[in-house]
Amino acid sequence: MSLVKLSIKGISYSQTQNGAYALILNEVDGERKLPIVIGAFEAQSIAIALEKEIKPPRPLTHDLFKNFAERFDIVVKQVIIHKLVDGVFYSSIICERDKIEEIIDARTSDAIALALRFNAPIYTYKNILDKAGIYLKANAQDEDKDAQEIDDILSNPETFGKEEEGSQSGRIYIKHSLEELNELLGQAVAHEDYEKAAKIRDEISKRES
Repeated sequence: MSLVKLSIKGISYSQTQNGAYALILNEVDGERKLPIVIGAFEAQSIAIALEKEIKPPRPLTHDLFKNFAERFDIVVKQVIIHKLVDGVFYSSIICERDKIEEIIDARTSDAIALALRFNAPIYTYKNILDKAGIYLKANAQDEDKDAQEIDDILSNPETFGKEEEGSQSGRIYIKHSLEELNELLGQAVAHEDYEKAAKIRDEISKRES
């Protein structure tokens, strides 16, 4: 079976599933998206890895795993989303130590959080993308249809990570001065509220660009 390389488009908050987020993966050489439901903790960890400028005061679980792996010369080479059963994605982490490869079973959200930290590529098999991949339309009239196709997760998305500038989720910070924003950013990081920190950082970046 042929592998298809994926990239991360962003993360959207689900309005229909309490505490659930949708991780949206792009087909690198195509137009299909692969939406994966993940939990709040994993969404936060992935968002922090995407937001290079946000540094947690203490290592998160995935940062700890990376530090532990590097201490023992273990490298994550790639992540493969290899199975889809009853709507649940199964993944493998391909690791290498002393030129010996090992395959470790992992939840897809954990595997992707680690792939980001190791700059490792993410793949899935073509048959999985054929089964679960969707085309998101640019036309605003098709937004409701798209939301239904991914189990309503993208309806009125609250996004962070690699989403476009000007999203609704960051507009609450427009009235703050740059000095106030930097103070709020420091407070959010200190309280480990990284979702809020990501939104503030986006507003700061827009003003400094």
